[in-house]
Amino acid sequence: MTATANWQHKFKQPGRSFNGGFNYTFHREDEKYFFTNTMPTFTGQDAFKLLSDENVFDLNADYVQPLKYGRFETGIKFRYRFIPTNMQFIPGINSPLDTTAGGWADYSELIPAAYGTYVFENKNFEVEAGLRVEYVKIFYDVNPYHVTYKSDGYDYTQPFPNLRVAYKMSTNHALSFFYNRRVDRPSEVDIRIFPKYDDAEIIKVGNPGLRPQFTSNYELGYKTNWEQGYLYGAAYHRETQATITRISRTVPPSNLIYAIFQNAGRSYSTGVEIVLTHAFGKWANLSLNLNGYRNTIEAFTVENRYPVGSIFSAPEQQLNSGSIKLNGLFHLSNDVDLQFTGSYLAPDIIPQGKIYARYTLDTGIKKTIQEGKGEVFLNASDLLNTLRVKKEVRGDGFYYLSTDYYETQVIRIGYNYKF
Repeated sequence: MTATANWQHKFKQPGRSFNGGFNYTFHREDEKYFFTNTMPTFTGQDAFKLLSDENVFDLNADYVQPLKYGRFETGIKFRYRFIPTNMQFIPGINSPLDTTAGGWADYSELIPAAYGTYVFENKNFEVEAGLRVEYVKIFYDVNPYHVTYKSDGYDYTQPFPNLRVAYKMSTNHALSFFYNRRVDRPSEVDIRIFPKYDDAEIIKVGNPGLRPQFTSNYELGYKTNWEQGYLYGAAYHRETQATITRISRTVPPSNLIYAIFQNAGRSYSTGVEIVLTHAFGKWANLSLNLNGYRNTIEAFTVENRYPVGSIFSAPEQQLNSGSIKLNGLFHLSNDVDLQFTGSYLAPDIIPQGKIYARYTLDTGIKKTIQEGKGEVFLNASDLLNTLRVKKEVRGDGFYYLSTDYYETQVIRIGYNYKF
């Protein structure tokens, strides 16, 4: 359920505006899972029930003021989110379910923020400089009978600047510099204390002690244009503090693997990106994106508290990786177009292992009919069904491979009509 209200004030001065808005969203998770636990000497019937109600209140106001040189934008945003959750485990005979990890937990989030941005553009320069400051208070109230976790939370006040500067050396040549700092806060699901049994051997658990990760991005680029296309090349560096990831471990004598969210320390990548586009007359357009980088995850040590406390340490990891993406659009006739996109992602590292290479092919064709008012189309995503995420994870005393199969192979056929 969603309720929205917006208000706009129009000034006589062109470009000057004020907008305000309020949004409320309600979302319920009401889920039941049933398991058959088949063993040599018995068969158990296990289940668990989850009820979670998410309430989100958003209030925002934005103001734009044109200036003699450029314009100034400012605004505020206020968010309050409250999510009461209840998990009930229903064990069968000799159940592997941890019934002491159930019960209730309430998540609350308060985030007021303000921003200001100055935008300027003339014949030779483009400048956009801004600053967003936010205060965040998170509280996670856990029932006092939980076997491992207690109530937790955090708060902070942080600045998030952004800067983009472009210098036009001539009509066809430009230099640019970009910097920003952003935050990725854990979602309520990431800190949810209840174990998930949707995999028989890998139990996923949240962590109420999880904290946000902060990322700084730097990019220096050069762009040259010609009549049929352009070339853009950039060198970049991205650095993340308190990297959020899952850390897996076992608790002997059981072979079950517990995957728990943790902050793994500092990680960064430095690389080069090249984008090339070219039009071959009126019949074809091609775009090629090449990205190569060196990924580094520094050594770190964390404590997994569930189901019992243990320390995990990992050495520094480094790997050269990259990606290739090719997009093509072909005009087969005046009313028939064919398009394809092929992507390849090289192997990469994660804090406790690596991700194997993966690739995908998307394609589609459309035909214009009814003197341009109608259109029939046929397209397919992941045509070869190859976009599978295969991971290798290593821990103390165990090693496993996992492959995630997503519903990426989809074929669509449709008709559009413009009135």
